[in-house]
Amino acid sequence: MTKYDAILIGAGHNALACAAHLAKRGWKVGLFEAADLPGGAVKTLELTEPGFRHDLAAMNLSLFAGSAFNRTYGAELTRLGLEFAPVQDCFASVFPDGRWLGVSTDPAATTARIRAFSTRDAETWEGLIKAFPARAERLFSILGAPMKKRALARILFTLLRRDGLSGTLDLGRFLLSSPRAWLDETFESSEVKALLGAWGMHLDFAPDIAGGAVFPYLEGMANQNFGMVLGKGGADTIVKALAAMVETHGGTIECNARVEQLVVEGGRAVGVVLADGRRIEASRAVVATISPRALAGLLPQGSGNARFDRKVREFRHAPGTMMIHLAVDSLPDWADPALQRFAYVHVAPSLDVMARAYQEAQAGLLPAEPVVVVGQPTAIDPSRAPDGKHVLWLQTRVVPAEIKGDAAGIITDRDWETVREAYADRAISIIERYAPGLSAKIIKRTVMSPLDLERGNANLVGGDQICGSHHLAQNFLFRPAPGFADWSTPVRNLHLAGAATWPGAGVGAGSGFLLAKQLAGG
Repeated sequence: MTKYDAILIGAGHNALACAAHLAKRGWKVGLFEAADLPGGAVKTLELTEPGFRHDLAAMNLSLFAGSAFNRTYGAELTRLGLEFAPVQDCFASVFPDGRWLGVSTDPAATTARIRAFSTRDAETWEGLIKAFPARAERLFSILGAPMKKRALARILFTLLRRDGLSGTLDLGRFLLSSPRAWLDETFESSEVKALLGAWGMHLDFAPDIAGGAVFPYLEGMANQNFGMVLGKGGADTIVKALAAMVETHGGTIECNARVEQLVVEGGRAVGVVLADGRRIEASRAVVATISPRALAGLLPQGSGNARFDRKVREFRHAPGTMMIHLAVDSLPDWADPALQRFAYVHVAPSLDVMARAYQEAQAGLLPAEPVVVVGQPTAIDPSRAPDGKHVLWLQTRVVPAEIKGDAAGIITDRDWETVREAYADRAISIIERYAPGLSAKIIKRTVMSPLDLERGNANLVGGDQICGSHHLAQNFLFRPAPGFADWSTPVRNLHLAGAATWPGAGVGAGSGFLLAKQLAGG
């Protein structure tokens, strides 16, 4: 019978980061992944034609590049093949009148673009840039800390000492604000608001959802100050390097190895049973990087804590996403060719369009005008496609997993297998308002509905790419359940990590690394 110090269920980037640190500290670790490749939602595959490499879900690797894990182990990861492609022209939004706004690493260029819409907003932007280092230090002290009483008390004491009660309350109010509330208080131009507000849609924060202001702010300021990074050759560069690090230090990764059951004895997790019948034992820890509902399925008798069991069964997922992967002859013909340099172009012309799409999806309707994120990775990294060709990464946010109707009243079917291509046509037609002729450039397309995404990765429940809503009732101390934001569970030696746990979604490997340090020090 195989025995490890720690067993990890899943081999996404959080599991790999956790395993890598444990292995570096001398633990014998084994990762068991149900899919045929490690990486979770961070995969790069030839989804259309040979030679066209598409990021399956995650594309932006800025969070990993700036993560505590990469600061600690970046030199080793680089030796193992990690390579980033830096982005200077980060993101833009297009508007019906033919104008556009974009954030580049050149502050003068970004500010000039904003000034064309509002002189006051340009001055505000310059002020935000100057204030960002101090504000970022305070925010990241919270967003990068364990959700434990001692850590939070230390943060609160530091904030009060630095900023006083008034400054601390201002920061708390900001963390509770909706994107629209903060944007309306800060800017006057509807286009500037739309430019930043679109980032909230990446993380289940429609304009009017409380707690969402911090994400448009951080994305805008971080891109302005530091730029963005993609993975050279694909986002899976981080997965390959992490996997190599695990194996270099004696860990094992086994794919096509689905865990069927957790073995609990005397209230303590002691191993797992795989689908092929093998029992694998763990002497020190079992770490599940799966959705809370999936964890409940591995504990058919419950955890021994009825409140925890109810919370994980009722864990709320965000609305779904539809991915459209295109192999194309050339980049879209935007109204201004300068837009072809940007990693992301948001087709989300106003906060109201975003809010309406979100509400329609929440009601089970296909949005009449979804938010479409156009990723142009080959504008930055041509190695992802044959010479002169490109890939486009189209994210259609947000859509329902279960279709109850069509807000536009056009699509009558209710089955994603039937609806998938028709709804992809709608998304592409929306892009063509701003970049005519896109359809004629397509060599091949692959459309992945929310249910396709879930079939490929059980953590993407209903196509939820962030593994759970980040609304206030399910974030911070409440993620994934009150009293268990420190990656513990009521079962001794059993831990839950990944995007469903604090600090949430993204490729920063936060939960995996924080848990690993908690278990093994360092």
